Amino acid sequence: MHKWIDHIVVRVKDLDETLANYDSKLGLKPSEGPKDLPHMGMRAAIMPLGDSGRFIELAEPLGEGGAIGSSLEKRGEGVHLVALAVDDLAAATADLKAKGTRMIESGSQVFIHPGETNGVMYQLIERK
Repeated sequence: MHKWIDHIVVRVKDLDETLANYDSKLGLKPSEGPKDLPHMGMRAAIMPLGDSGRFIELAEPLGEGGAIGSSLEKRGEGVHLVALAVDDLAAATADLKAKGTRMIESGSQVFIHPGETNGVMYQLIERK
């Protein structure tokens, strides 16, 4: 069912400072400048990992609330979610639900509730 880790989202307090640290200490650079994503309540930058299509996304909250802001307030900086690639999103979701796994569905996005996985939120991403 799960093919690989597609991407990881890291919540941060200061995106610009974090980008400078990732560049100087890890040699990771964003594919383009940070973008405001008001519909998601965050400002984000994506750092590709080679040519595989996999990446690390750094996310800073935009204003109050939102998933990133709420998690940052409760848990501080760190891993926000791990996205797992699956062949068929609908089938993977149905399989997990059949096993009694609590899911969070938001539009076309599907997440495994962090209460099921020791506090880690997983997102399912369909990748062919």
